[in-house]
Amino acid sequence: MATQEETFKKIVAHCKEYGFVFPSSEIYDGLGAVYDYGQNGVEMKNNIKRYWWEAMTLLHENVVGIDAAIFMHPTTWKASGHVDAFNDPLIDNRDSKKRYRADVLIEDQLGKIEEKINKEVEKARKRFGESFDEAMFRQTNARVLEHQEKWNALHERYSKAMNAMDLDELKQIILDEEIVCPISGTRNWTDVRQFNLMFSTEMGSTADGAMKIYLRPETAQGIFVNYLNVQKTGRMKIPFGIAQIGKAFRNEIVARQFVFRMREFEQMEMQFFIKPGTELEWFEHWKQFRLRWHKALGLGDEKYRFHDHEKLAHYANAATDIEFLMPFGFKEVEGIHSRTNFDLSQHAKYSGKKIEYFDPELNQSYTPYVIETSIGVDRMFLSVMCSAYKEEQLEGGDSRVVLSLPPVLAPVKACVMPLVRKDGLPEKAREIMDDLKFDFHTTYDEKDSIGKRYRRQDAIGTPFCITVDHDTLSDNCVTVRYRDTMEQDRVPLTELKKMIAEAVDMKPLLRSLVK
Repeated sequence: MATQEETFKKIVAHCKEYGFVFPSSEIYDGLGAVYDYGQNGVEMKNNIKRYWWEAMTLLHENVVGIDAAIFMHPTTWKASGHVDAFNDPLIDNRDSKKRYRADVLIEDQLGKIEEKINKEVEKARKRFGESFDEAMFRQTNARVLEHQEKWNALHERYSKAMNAMDLDELKQIILDEEIVCPISGTRNWTDVRQFNLMFSTEMGSTADGAMKIYLRPETAQGIFVNYLNVQKTGRMKIPFGIAQIGKAFRNEIVARQFVFRMREFEQMEMQFFIKPGTELEWFEHWKQFRLRWHKALGLGDEKYRFHDHEKLAHYANAATDIEFLMPFGFKEVEGIHSRTNFDLSQHAKYSGKKIEYFDPELNQSYTPYVIETSIGVDRMFLSVMCSAYKEEQLEGGDSRVVLSLPPVLAPVKACVMPLVRKDGLPEKAREIMDDLKFDFHTTYDEKDSIGKRYRRQDAIGTPFCITVDHDTLSDNCVTVRYRDTMEQDRVPLTELKKMIAEAVDMKPLLRSLVK
């Protein structure tokens, strides 16, 4: 059986082979941690974005959308704290000349201890078979307890150092744990220092007149600086939300795990403006709604968990992540934060403008508090891809790779295939395709044997293959083959559109979110 690492490598290769994700500028040997979405990837990504956008704006009459510019006045980032505090702790290895994030090196060390614990558990599971009690084994086995004690001690020390941003202590942990550079294998480390993650550029036509500006590291500030514009023009009453989907940029030093952590990525964010004092109630509401949104896709409820932040940002009074079980462990896909009134207060202070809300019920003005829900489109794409990828052994020794994508997210909904390229079958197939294409993303395929064509569509996650045969010309029925079961049905052409629509329609999914 393939290890999780091997499976992940296969998923990355599959994404490239079937037009989902390509390394950026690949003909020039690529660009680190930057990727392009191919013809199938962009369709799937658009479907994810549509599902999020409609769940936010259609289901909540008090949530509206905007699309703010990537470039913003540089004072925006001073007010938000990004100029002074958007830093990662970095350390260099003098021998390899490679730079690493100190926190990632330590987290990897914690991961290695976890791996040792899991290996002990798996050995015991094989030894004891069905009678194995994992919980009891973890609580009583001497080796597991010894590893767990090490993990706890390291984790406590690491958390304390990160909370205090004690750079000397982070370096000391790396030395004490005897962490080596993965490339040189040595422990010849520099001191840890801070590195700002924002990309900067210049705006203006002359060297003297140029203004230093930044590529935005998040989409949230575009919402905050437009709070008054939206509130007034939309005559919005609190509570109300502003949603946005857009690109953000971070000069990540440790960018890895495919599209999980990139330097250019896409966010789907909603900032929900509320009355001070109601924030924890709304925080809980959005936590539950966002988890329902994820689980409704049917990827497996057990693959999600909340992870409450041990270290809160200085402006937050509650924060949690929705984590998804990737092949490399539970990882954050979405964050829900109670940001208090920090952002609007900061922008009021730095801009000199009054940014408040007049509450007619209370007959007073106040600075609204904010609940943020922020999800990475690319991470969401990856979580769907990882849970959908399956290698199946079939009867007769055959095998197939299939993407069991939720039909609503599948890039192609149906593929129309003439059984042979003659006898009027291609013409009939084209006629069916031309009818379906106004409702669904449909493709046409007449190359290779029907079996090979099925496999191709399985690999991109197409829910329905529609075969036009000689009988179709007389009985007006087609053979529909279902991706997941590989079963086939004879379906009249008059019912074809309705059958596909029921499977790929987003409305039932959205209805399931409303309680």
